[in-house]
Amino acid sequence: MKYERVFCCGLAALIICCKIYAGGAAEPPWSAQWIGPDSAGSNTWLCFRKSVSFKEVPATLSARIAVDSKYWLWLNGRLVVFEGGLKRGPTPEDTYYDRVELAPYLKRGVNTIAVLVWYWGKDGFSHNSSGKAGLLFEAQASDQTIVSDDTWKVLQHPAFGTDDPPYPNYRLPEFNVHFDARHDIPGWFKPGFEDAGWPAATSFGVPPVVPWNNLELRPIPEWRNSELKEYIRVQKTNDAKGNQVLEAILPYDAQVTPWLCVQALAGCRIDIRTDDYMGGGSPNVRSVYITRKGIQEFESLGWMNGHRVIYTAPAAVQFRSVKYRETGYNADIVGEFHCDDAALNTLWQKARRTLYVTMRDNYMDCPDRERAQWWGDEVNELGETFYVFDAANGPLLARKGIRELARWQRADHTLYAPVPAGRPASDVRHDLRNGAWNVELPLQMLAAVGYYGFWNYYLYTGDHDTLALAYPHVREYLNRFRQDANGLILHSAGDWDWADWGANIDVNVLDSAWYYLALKGAIQMAQVCGQPADVLDWQARQAAIEKGFNATFWNGREYRSPAYQGETDDRVNALAVVAGLAKPEQYAALREVFARHQNASPYMEKYVIEALYQINAPDDAMRRMKARWKDQIEGWTTTLWEGWGIGDEKFGGGTYNHAWSGGALTVLSQYAAGVAPEEPAYRKYHVMPCLGGLQTIQSEVPTPNGNIKLDIEQDGRGIRLNLSSPLHTTARVGLPIPAGKSFRNIIANGTVVWEKNGLTVDAVGVALESADARMVRLLVAPGIWHFKGYYE
Repeated sequence: MKYERVFCCGLAALIICCKIYAGGAAEPPWSAQWIGPDSAGSNTWLCFRKSVSFKEVPATLSARIAVDSKYWLWLNGRLVVFEGGLKRGPTPEDTYYDRVELAPYLKRGVNTIAVLVWYWGKDGFSHNSSGKAGLLFEAQASDQTIVSDDTWKVLQHPAFGTDDPPYPNYRLPEFNVHFDARHDIPGWFKPGFEDAGWPAATSFGVPPVVPWNNLELRPIPEWRNSELKEYIRVQKTNDAKGNQVLEAILPYDAQVTPWLCVQALAGCRIDIRTDDYMGGGSPNVRSVYITRKGIQEFESLGWMNGHRVIYTAPAAVQFRSVKYRETGYNADIVGEFHCDDAALNTLWQKARRTLYVTMRDNYMDCPDRERAQWWGDEVNELGETFYVFDAANGPLLARKGIRELARWQRADHTLYAPVPAGRPASDVRHDLRNGAWNVELPLQMLAAVGYYGFWNYYLYTGDHDTLALAYPHVREYLNRFRQDANGLILHSAGDWDWADWGANIDVNVLDSAWYYLALKGAIQMAQVCGQPADVLDWQARQAAIEKGFNATFWNGREYRSPAYQGETDDRVNALAVVAGLAKPEQYAALREVFARHQNASPYMEKYVIEALYQINAPDDAMRRMKARWKDQIEGWTTTLWEGWGIGDEKFGGGTYNHAWSGGALTVLSQYAAGVAPEEPAYRKYHVMPCLGGLQTIQSEVPTPNGNIKLDIEQDGRGIRLNLSSPLHTTARVGLPIPAGKSFRNIIANGTVVWEKNGLTVDAVGVALESADARMVRLLVAPGIWHFKGYYE
């Protein structure tokens, strides 16, 4: 198919739904009908057309559009939406729809609407198939309504088909894209195309109607799509069969739709895939284009990802040009972290790139093998998101994930992930052959609903509606767990007894530590949601764990369950610290534990380095980060790996762009730079930097009130801290005191505000909160602040 080059960067500005989400203002009832062909099999591409007339162009024409599974929309031959639709579904039964503004594309007189729908017709770890292809379209102007009904035309596109095996692995609902240009319908989406011979669409009813059921407004923005771009370079070789192979180099691991322009005879096969086609050890997605005679263009509409796009074609094909369109989640990257350690900077940047390439319809563990919303991964991802993306669109993907996880809860109150996903038959837990899933991993679920998951989302955003929706589901889930006579959590294997990749996992300690962290979040959620009886219940359970935890698991040197025989587990010792179960008098011994033991995967390593910062060992934390991630920091990829190595050193499938590996990003921003909220939505926050041996840190952190900008420099004479603090906030600013040093005085915006003898001078907008041997803490009003602390 020949597609016109379309500039799509401004598309998001036309999409109203960026800041409207399910649970917002009520939508009017539908009058449109679901339509489609009488029947359609899996991997079907459908062309819909409709002509409508306007005497005058309306000021606004807001359209609501739903499909299973994806769509592309043209109006008067101009591309309006490049890959619309979200994978199903908001609940196990229901479907998302988009809202799109069409008025800028209208003209007086006859207007042509064309929609290309890609129906997958199979489940996956990120999609719950409805089992039926269909389109729903309704557009409302002030005096005219356009609805999908049996006056629309529909035709199965004859050029799209299913290629030979191998197919994408069972976890993916997507198919490979196979397009035979010899059967194309040139210009079918343009005005003036003759569609009189096309069959009329069949009507399936007005929503809500099975199998799509209720409809919910898309809770995240449409994708950010670039123009077609030139590759960094293109390397041409030949394979053993004499085919030409073009390796087109991308600037980084990205989600892309590859494009080509060739001159060829009819029937030449061009294979398009990325270097990440077998990422994670299983076939992912690729594209095949069969040429017609002559000069032709083709863009593979199913996105793929990697560092290189590889085009393989017979020698007779003449490549005139190859390009790509970058596509991805629509949020601005505003967060930054830089310091005087190049390795840490590289780790932060690679974590940010990994985060972005694992975001789309949902947070993903990886953008290749699964594209699945595993919640162990998502807990790390949402924590990173708050230090990377703008505060408007950035958090919406986490909001979507929380609502989905809660609303997919099983009838027995079990929470499970990934969801959305295919739903198995009621008599089996899952059927991996068709991508269905409903398997509980208890420790991932405790991480999701607890302090680092749901509560952390609320603390950074202040989104009370989502917390209120989720909390009853949290309560039901936590009530499934039982405590023994010592107050500790009885092990629950769930459907998949998984705690982490790697060896030496002391799971009995993990059970109680993760449940304690879940209670820590539940207490605060119950307080916000006005459930005082629950608060007392959760506090009683916490107290019971506190009483038994150290008595049972602490042996004077480390945390270890009595029956555990393996090497000391650094994971459980880290969770004891971050949960608050470990006491300061244990920190010296725990520091030795973290120096001697390295069992955590990149997923759990985040908690180990966070624990080191919490026990005031920032230099240990930085040494460990650089040692543990050394191969990834120095490696050729722009993203971080699922395990500590690739190839023989891998585990869990070994993807090289795995979301959970970016926890260092959060820790560097939250602890090294020291920026974190203390009250929801940053109404009050702190800047408590832990520099250790670092000399400089520059950081920028997005908040709902504006960006926090921080610049720190220290040397043997003192410390300089410049802060831009947003409106409607109060900041607690700490000036750290290196070991063996003390402050002579501290100056804020030219005024001495603290001296060694305790004398303070009033300064507008700043007040002393506290001071000790480690830090002087000041309360600071919004504005631009320049602090200087001079050592004695």
